[in-house]
Amino acid sequence: MRIWISAAALAALPLPAFAASPADIPAAIYTDPPADKAHPAAMEVVHIPSGKVAINSVVYVAAGAGPHPTVVLCHGLPGNEKSLDLAQAMRRAGWTVITFNYRGSWGSPGDYRFAQNLEDADAALAFARDPANATKLRIDPKRLVIMGHSMGGWVTALTAAHDKELLGAAMISAGNMGWLGELPRDQAVKALADNGMEALAGTTPEILADEIIANTDRFDFVKSAPQLAQTTLFVLTSDDGLAPMSNALSTAIAKAGGTRTKTVHVATDHSWSDARIRLQAEILNWLATLK
Repeated sequence: MRIWISAAALAALPLPAFAASPADIPAAIYTDPPADKAHPAAMEVVHIPSGKVAINSVVYVAAGAGPHPTVVLCHGLPGNEKSLDLAQAMRRAGWTVITFNYRGSWGSPGDYRFAQNLEDADAALAFARDPANATKLRIDPKRLVIMGHSMGGWVTALTAAHDKELLGAAMISAGNMGWLGELPRDQAVKALADNGMEALAGTTPEILADEIIANTDRFDFVKSAPQLAQTTLFVLTSDDGLAPMSNALSTAIAKAGGTRTKTVHVATDHSWSDARIRLQAEILNWLATLK
């Protein structure tokens, strides 16, 4: 999602980090893993129970007997950038990745609502922890990470705030839905409409704006800072106007006594269009610290 803010706010952002050097780029970004005929890498289509329906999901199963550490990857609003290149890179690095479409998005049944996005993320984690699913998909249920881009970063923050069993969490150019709820309704409606709603079912910008306004405090990820103080959290920001939202969360976590938050700012757009290799390198290097 894109929520543009003033040039003055942009000027207050931290300076961009330098581009990664070749030594910083993990081999998994450009090298396939050894083939394992007994336990090959695979793509598995699954349907994850959430609410009264089952949402569409694809699991990128890493090669090897496992069990593998696993990332639940949350897309944004509406999810035009699903970061599947990142999913592939993480799999090459030995991580299984669960991607899913929220209820009412991209063909998953149901009507789209923000509160349900949070429930769907919980459902994806419950799916990964189910012993039968973990065995079949070679998942290590004790080594789970949640990660999300844009609105998916918001899902990540609020999910990690209450799920204390996670190995870590990563937010990529996150948008704070609680902040959006503080805008006048017409501005909130316009911000949502500008994202494109064609892939979402059973909703309108007006419906979503009203949901956000009714849940402003609950949806404000900065208010979850005390619950995230002990979480291993990676916060990545870009030149999209949203960085102050994530910066506010990082600051609040530090004030709450948190010391496990890593932050990186890169001079690229909201979708990291010209920095996909950089994004993969940052994520893989961080994941390597969690194993």
